[in-house]
Amino acid sequence: MARYGKKASEKVERAMHERKRGTLRSGGSGKKVTSRKQAIAIGLSEARREGGKVPRKRSSK
Repeated sequence: MARYGKKASEKVERAMHERKRGTLRSGGSGKKVTSRKQAIAIGLSEARREGGKVPRKRSSK
């Protein structure tokens, strides 16, 4: 069974493209995102907000 849905894949792909072009900005501070991990996180959170199939966030220990 796939862990992530199609919507998640599309959102992450879009975020990665924006990061590569230098147009991706973080939600809180509005700073430019350069980290690959952060771009993925932004894509997943957008997909989660729109009801895509994305596993829940891990709780911090």
